[in-house]
Amino acid sequence: MALADNAGSAKPSEDIPFPEIIELNVGGQVYITRHPTLVSVPGSLLWEMFTQKNVRSLARDSKGRFFVDRDGFLFRYILDYMRDQQLVLPDHFPERSRLQREAEYFMLPELVKLLAPKLSKQNSLGDDPCQSDPEELSPNTDATRNLTSTGATLPSAMAGGPGSAIASGVGTASTNVRRAGFITIGYRGSYTLGRDSQTDAKFRRVARIMVCGKTSLAKEVFGDTLNESRDPDRPPERYTSRYYLKFTFLEQAFDKLADAGFHMVACNSTGTCAFAHDQTDDRIWTSYTEYVFYRE
Repeated sequence: MALADNAGSAKPSEDIPFPEIIELNVGGQVYITRHPTLVSVPGSLLWEMFTQKNVRSLARDSKGRFFVDRDGFLFRYILDYMRDQQLVLPDHFPERSRLQREAEYFMLPELVKLLAPKLSKQNSLGDDPCQSDPEELSPNTDATRNLTSTGATLPSAMAGGPGSAIASGVGTASTNVRRAGFITIGYRGSYTLGRDSQTDAKFRRVARIMVCGKTSLAKEVFGDTLNESRDPDRPPERYTSRYYLKFTFLEQAFDKLADAGFHMVACNSTGTCAFAHDQTDDRIWTSYTEYVFYRE
């Protein structure tokens, strides 16, 4: 009889294979949500995943969480949409096109429509506050715009009309204009110094290089080597102190700043000292250093 009872109690679990609370690992980011949220949009990819009977067919990470190999930071907007079928994005959201691609992958056609660029009556992009900011484009965007505007004035210039020299002069000057601003990079370093002061000190062992400054300038200088994971929604004209670089060589950071026309204008450093061991005179020095760069 006991075996029969156990067998009977196992049937409901087969009908409902998923728990009420589900943990997801999306591209390394962990999300915890309810099962009804994941199946709230019939026909979506998440609905197909979490309504099937065979739970074992879904990929899991080492801790047993369901794994989805997609952008972990953008998934929070997908999950927000699954909760109430509404799209709410931060002001000056810079990754609208990438989020639209994620919506297509998760088979959410209504969200894809909401993310699609809107066209005005003049067949041009409308004033959508969530569209990518112009500062998010490549560093050569300003030069491209200037070349386009210069090309528009070429007919009058070639015709020798009034203002042709002015138009030509403006086009030449504007292509060389670069935005001025400050960028500060900082790092924490440590090294051990022995009693005789001749021990091979591990000088300037850098764990991470932090970047502070205007978002648009930081992206222009460091490009793909800039890690924005701690502040992914920062508008281009706002300032941040939460970016860091994907490499740990100060010289590489200096080279990138020099190539972009920046010059070091100030630096400062603080340090502390502590004994490495109670029985030795070896000391561990730790420091925090910042370098301030400026471009006119």
